[in-house]
Amino acid sequence: MVSTFPNSSSVDLSRIRLSIRSLQPQLVEWRRRLHQQPELGFQEKLTAEFVSEKLQEWGIEHKIGIAHTGIVATIKGNKVPSTDAINRVSLNSPLPTPQVLAIRADMDALPIQELNEVPYKSQHDGVMHACGHDGHTAIALGTAYHLQQHRQDFSGTVKIIFQPAEESPGGAKPMIEAGVLKNPDVDAIIGLHLWNNLPLGTVGVRAGALMAAVECFNCTILGKGGHGALPHQTVDSVVVSAQIVNALQTIVARNVNPIDSAVVTVGELHAGTKRNVIADTARMSATVRYFNPSLKGFFKERVEQIIAGICQSHGASYHLEYWSLYPPVINDIRMAELVRSVAEEVLETSMGIAPECQTMAAEDMSFFLQEVPGCYFFLGSANSAKDLAYPHHHPRFDFDETALAMGVEIFIRCVEKYFI
Repeated sequence: MVSTFPNSSSVDLSRIRLSIRSLQPQLVEWRRRLHQQPELGFQEKLTAEFVSEKLQEWGIEHKIGIAHTGIVATIKGNKVPSTDAINRVSLNSPLPTPQVLAIRADMDALPIQELNEVPYKSQHDGVMHACGHDGHTAIALGTAYHLQQHRQDFSGTVKIIFQPAEESPGGAKPMIEAGVLKNPDVDAIIGLHLWNNLPLGTVGVRAGALMAAVECFNCTILGKGGHGALPHQTVDSVVVSAQIVNALQTIVARNVNPIDSAVVTVGELHAGTKRNVIADTARMSATVRYFNPSLKGFFKERVEQIIAGICQSHGASYHLEYWSLYPPVINDIRMAELVRSVAEEVLETSMGIAPECQTMAAEDMSFFLQEVPGCYFFLGSANSAKDLAYPHHHPRFDFDETALAMGVEIFIRCVEKYFI
């Protein structure tokens, strides 16, 4: 079968069903409209209005205004359940035959000025869909439309969660607190991230840790300023800060088991106003990332021990703010196997499945996965031949839109296979 998709000569799309291939122009149209009107976290009013309009047009039951701008759509299948339906969503937790599968898609954009010169360029100054969330929303819409039109092909209920504010400050937890996993209760959840770190036609999926926990801290070092020619009269906050930055690297190098990946990154360090003035204060901001959930709490204690010890040795003081942002993304073994098996059915490329696809990037999908078993996976979307391989959060980020139909096909097959 010859593909009619743009920019997809190296990818076999014959396994994508005709009803979804025919939906591709609409998926592109929806994605590009969303791309033109990007909105920051909890401000996705235009996006939510567009999603709600489409769901209403298709007769899909949904609730709006959840955690400000979130939406939850509910679609019930008409197929009679098989006795072979999955009755376990984890290897160690037998459950009744599952009734509800959730699909999650995030909607927010980033505070980035787009540099792409394309017809669908962002119309909102200083805001851009630079991480693919416009594609996630379009894929979720396409999935909702197809499920609604083919309810005879699956049993059970599918809840599609359109989530705000993944980038910051995090919309998953407020949506959970608002009850999106209840009434009806969700048994398992899946979600995807378009991923320019993988080529088009590739899926990154693995059981266990996929993405890292992220913790943050701000620290102000309080020294004593003075003249650069008279350092003995001062407590140099720059020198103290430099030693702290170096010492923080020993946490991973000497305090964390080498088998457990982790990273401490000081991304900001500000001090001083003039070359011959010793600064009395210095401010740093940093992130901490790790996969192993047992490390929660460890870094906070160790970071403060290092800062306190160095400050004491120099006669400085400090003010530390430390907080946890997102826990690690931990995929359930059985749900990861479901996604992997479906991906193998859909993809026909040289790479296919990339099982070792961990990243120290973080995602608040992790909060959903703490509540119910599930799987979050990467869908390759880069096409370097078409100059569509810039990294996420880059002002020229864009992706091969062929991935949109792939995402819908994978979601639909996951639903059908989950409710066999």
